[in-house]
Amino acid sequence: MGRSAPTSFIILDAQSVKNTEAAENKGYDGGKKVSGIKRHLAVDINGWPQAIHITTANVSERDGAAALLALNSEQFRLVKRVMADGGYTGENFAGLVQNMIGAEMIIAKQSDLKHGRITPQRWVVERSFSWLDKCRRLWRNCERYLQTSRIMVALAFIRLLLKRY
Repeated sequence: MGRSAPTSFIILDAQSVKNTEAAENKGYDGGKKVSGIKRHLAVDINGWPQAIHITTANVSERDGAAALLALNSEQFRLVKRVMADGGYTGENFAGLVQNMIGAEMIIAKQSDLKHGRITPQRWVVERSFSWLDKCRRLWRNCERYLQTSRIMVALAFIRLLLKRY
């Protein structure tokens, strides 16, 4: 597509997913009223995952994203900008992103939509989550361990890549 392989722009978001009875690790996300896990994704401009991190649902979006960035900081050394939704606001998180990977933080707020300012890249991560929702095994978290859930998400994206190319 005429782009370089290492990305300089990533989009962060998290998705809360309900657990089944077999899952050992779960937490309660009070904002979405979901008992289960939270999938944290960092995707490139095409929607392909650059990093995946799975936590219990009680972990906040900012804390999960901080862990995702810390675990993958070497991979994000060329990233210049990070976009996220309003759940990631705050000077502390923007400073954390700057210190960890040296990137500028961009927040796409819902209020921008009301004023006619649209951030075109914001839907890319939501599309990535909808790709995962098409995988029957990922509608709910059926896995006993968080590591297994991360592997199943990675396998779903690998399957998508193989179907496309």
